[in-house]
Amino acid sequence: KPCPLCDEAKEVLEPYKRRFILQEVDITLPENSAWYDKYKYDIPVFHLNGKFLMKHRVDIQTFQDQLMELELRNE
Repeated sequence: KPCPLCDEAKEVLEPYKRRFILQEVDITLPENSAWYDKYKYDIPVFHLNGKFLMKHRVDIQTFQDQLMELELRNE
């Protein structure tokens, strides 16, 4: 913190918040050092259902497509 890019991403994802659970990870904490080593220059990073989805900014089309695909598989 602060993370303006993270705040911006959360705003973009706000309309979808009932369709997924947002789990934020503070990569600066010692217990998250593996994430820090991997993504220190690429925040924010997004994973969906445990798989890398995108980084830096929300690509809303990619997010919508992957979320819908995941929802259809889970029906």
